[in-house]
Amino acid sequence: MDDTHIIIDDTLVRRVIATQFPQWKDLPIKPIALSGWDNRTFHLGRDMVVRMPSREEYASQVEKEQLWLTKLAPLLPLQIPTPLAIGQPEESYPWKWSIYRWIEGALANRSNIADLNDFAASLAQFLATLQRIDTTDGPLPGPHNFYRGGALFIYDAEVRQALITLKARVEVPIATEVWERALATTWQHLPVWIHGDISVGNLLVKDGVLTAVIDFGQLGIGDPACDLMIAWTLFKGHSREIFQSTLSLDADTWARSRGWALWKALMYIVTGRTEMNFEAKQSWQIIEEVIEAHKHQS
Repeated sequence: MDDTHIIIDDTLVRRVIATQFPQWKDLPIKPIALSGWDNRTFHLGRDMVVRMPSREEYASQVEKEQLWLTKLAPLLPLQIPTPLAIGQPEESYPWKWSIYRWIEGALANRSNIADLNDFAASLAQFLATLQRIDTTDGPLPGPHNFYRGGALFIYDAEVRQALITLKARVEVPIATEVWERALATTWQHLPVWIHGDISVGNLLVKDGVLTAVIDFGQLGIGDPACDLMIAWTLFKGHSREIFQSTLSLDADTWARSRGWALWKALMYIVTGRTEMNFEAKQSWQIIEEVIEAHKHQS
């Protein structure tokens, strides 16, 4: 089936729920407005959420999340999604899909975070705890998570082409320095757990406080630098210092995190995805933040 022609709407969800989980067929189904690119997400009743991969390259993440989230959850200081069931492919929809318990909260942004310093400390503590969990049999970087946790070199051609495309607005020489500094080192320790997409769209806030981390589709084990991009996309000043000092990682790892942030911001711009979320809208500013941080570290 050509995934560009699959219509993922409440009609489809109602049909697969009725077919595979008839005990829930009478519950109301409603799309979630901000459900991201990788999955289409729907409320199922008041207490559950249905996540349907939007393309084939995201479908392999379903079984990974089902396997690992229940193992990681008891070891972490914040809520993460709880898998309740896994759906099977059907004629009208070709991939596996998931049902999770709904987690209350609003997507994080600077206006609903009560104290950015406390938020930075809480997120850093979550990541530090995640990185300490035993990684035996954990999934190594690969197509399932777009090589998050792996070597940045896989994105070298993309970044260099983007810098050529955007040369009228980007300080290409210094941006190239940022990128090449990131490429110059690798993670010299055993792999650690990574979330793979620590961004405001995957962090939930309740009463101004960070309460949950969601969307573990990029989950894997490897280099934690990709999980540190938020240092340059959300934090600054004292909140950035708190985030960095709480994690206590070496300068090379932070350099690679700037490389990841540069890559992501450039891709938002060159692909035209600059309206989706806070990070996308702030892409030019993120590039400036990364360049300034590089200048002060060099």
